[in-house]
Amino acid sequence: MGLDRKAVRWVRTFGYLTLTCLLFLVVQSRYAFGQVDEGAISGTIQDTTGAVVPSARVTLLNKDQGISLQTNAGNAGEYSFSPVRIGHYSVSATAKGFAKTTQQNVTVEVGQHLLVNIQLKPGAATETIEVTTAPPLLQTEEASVGQVIDQQEVNDLPLNGRNFTFLAQLGAGMQTPQADTRGNAASGAFSANGLRPAQNNYLLDGIDNNSNAVDFLNGTNFVILPPVDAIQEFKVQTADFSAELGRSAGAVLNATIKSGTNSLHGAAWEFFRNDKLDAADWFEDNNNVKKGELRLNQFGVSAGGPIMKNKAFFFGDYEGYRRVQGTSFTSTVPTANERSSNYTNLADILSQNDGTTRTDLLGRAIQRGTILDPSTTRLVAAGAVDPVSGLRNNTTSDGYVRDPFSSHCGPGTMTFTLAACPDLNQFTGSNAGRVDQNAVKLLNLYEVAVEVLWEVGNNRKH
Repeated sequence: MGLDRKAVRWVRTFGYLTLTCLLFLVVQSRYAFGQVDEGAISGTIQDTTGAVVPSARVTLLNKDQGISLQTNAGNAGEYSFSPVRIGHYSVSATAKGFAKTTQQNVTVEVGQHLLVNIQLKPGAATETIEVTTAPPLLQTEEASVGQVIDQQEVNDLPLNGRNFTFLAQLGAGMQTPQADTRGNAASGAFSANGLRPAQNNYLLDGIDNNSNAVDFLNGTNFVILPPVDAIQEFKVQTADFSAELGRSAGAVLNATIKSGTNSLHGAAWEFFRNDKLDAADWFEDNNNVKKGELRLNQFGVSAGGPIMKNKAFFFGDYEGYRRVQGTSFTSTVPTANERSSNYTNLADILSQNDGTTRTDLLGRAIQRGTILDPSTTRLVAAGAVDPVSGLRNNTTSDGYVRDPFSSHCGPGTMTFTLAACPDLNQFTGSNAGRVDQNAVKLLNLYEVAVEVLWEVGNNRKH
């Protein structure tokens, strides 16, 4: 049974629209965006005497992708290509009466404005002169202060957790921020020239990569963290950068994702940690606790290449993160007596004490571990008599006192121990009702155990 004509037209139209959208996404030129992660190449065309050569034809060739751009030099021999994405280039110039001259080994880095002057020599148009010496690396076209971390450094430097933003801390004027409550320092935040991490500006492929939920207490963070193998290079600028970067007073971290080239390239990786390869920690050894389980796997692939040689390219990456970890739990958890008594029987707290006491401002001996009633808190000045207990503060300083929970011993008792006050370890009568049931529900979430097993999964892809 065939489709009617209307259905056929609809399917055909939908197919054309889908194909058009896919072609637009695949073949769109990055030169049209003018993004701030891209650089520029400019210079002057001169002859051997130093005189400018106006109207010379200048060609810029991307050696990785085979894409070329052309322009004509101005009346003063000047030319400019902007924006130019990072990569490897050659610049050629031709003019009537001169041999063609090609400057090889031109490398454009993130946000770099490169000066490439070309000298033409008299000769036939069929002659070609190649200059293989790279142009000077001294940056003279703009005054920004920064450092570029290229692909080789990103891949070769030790990087626990494979977070490339940690490498930004290696630059001049960079510091690791102080410990914070949200763990930003553990995720790659950094301080530039003494400014707060919240004042840094993160860019990815020239696009804003900053979290909109700015936390000025703990610093801002990036939104997208590409895998290390997807980063072509990044630049950290700390001073005198262009106003188009703006936004903040701190550093600008400008990262660029790799793209496809005329040659197929890719990578596959697996980084792992395993408790079979690790020693037990001090808490496990000291308490004869079984070594906690650890299974950490960080894996992924990346690949790029041509769709149509010298025309369209592709690049993609994927990274997975799996972590299973058993951790020694050294904090206090509710005991069986506490849980079964709805937290009115605190005998286990006092039973862990050796019976020693401490003396408060009124001279009362209170057994260590005794629970004090917060509702009885009161100030007793130096030399004054406490109106509740009738005892005097014989010290030389003012201070606060509290009375222990007990129905057998009143505030004026001089010795609060289990022998004198046998109910110090319990909430009895009306005091039992003062236990907050919301807190009880929260405490009951903690199992009486010494090991907690937890798992975290996270995938990153582009």
